[in-house]
Amino acid sequence: MAKLAFLGLGVMGGPMAGHLQKAGHDVTVYNRTQRKSEDWVAAHGGAMAKTPRDAAEGAEFVMACVGNDDDLRSVCLGEDGAFAGMASGAVFVDHTTVSAAVTRELYAATNEKQVSFVDAPISGGQAGAENAALSIMCGGDEGAYDRALPVMEIYSKICRRIGESGAGQMTKMCNQIAIAGLVQGLSEALHFAEKAGLDGRAVVEVISQGAAGSWQMSNRYETMLDDHFDHGFATDWMRKDLGICLSTADETGASLPVTALVDQFYKDVQKMGGGRWDTSSLFKRLQALG
Repeated sequence: MAKLAFLGLGVMGGPMAGHLQKAGHDVTVYNRTQRKSEDWVAAHGGAMAKTPRDAAEGAEFVMACVGNDDDLRSVCLGEDGAFAGMASGAVFVDHTTVSAAVTRELYAATNEKQVSFVDAPISGGQAGAENAALSIMCGGDEGAYDRALPVMEIYSKICRRIGESGAGQMTKMCNQIAIAGLVQGLSEALHFAEKAGLDGRAVVEVISQGAAGSWQMSNRYETMLDDHFDHGFATDWMRKDLGICLSTADETGASLPVTALVDQFYKDVQKMGGGRWDTSSLFKRLQALG
């Protein structure tokens, strides 16, 4: 069993850190809001630290799951950052969805300190984190990935190294691009059924067994029809991710017309006051249009 640090105890990070502690690892947690750390320790055991540096001292692996590029920099860099507390040979594993640019920046910073950096964004939502069934896509040095894999397997159903530093984040962009189109398509199908006077549940029961079936359909159609949009990944975070996708597409020359359109639809949801609604709220947008 290893000494671990976990930075960020949100709806994803909290359960993930809990699985590590339950598996027998010695986990020290850090969260910007200290009360979350206190609540986590009360529920799971382990220890808490007041700074990322304190959490990382003596840890073989430091895992992070925070909000965005700036949040990640803040827990990594500076006098109180995790990198300042990590010993030579330790591995930093970043589960945040961020730009490939900040990933490569931090990868270079760890190389200077003789520690390793693995970008390992996750997919599966809150339910995946709670049920230890996340999909993890990784980039970074193969040796560092191989060392971190047994730790990541504790809360994943699949974990794979895609390539060098940044490859994990690029793969997560593919994931978000695919989801954006799927959720819009599902929303339109349910909206069409509603307007046509059909029973949406009966429709999905049939079409989900054919080529139209998807995870989104199986796990979200009922909550969408019940007007419940407090499940899983928030619209605000999806727009952050799609912004990364579109910016990177400009750099690489990729064409993402559907992604750009759905990003604007999510902007409409935000204007409706739905920034914290989950991504299936695209259906609510269509209902509001009449």
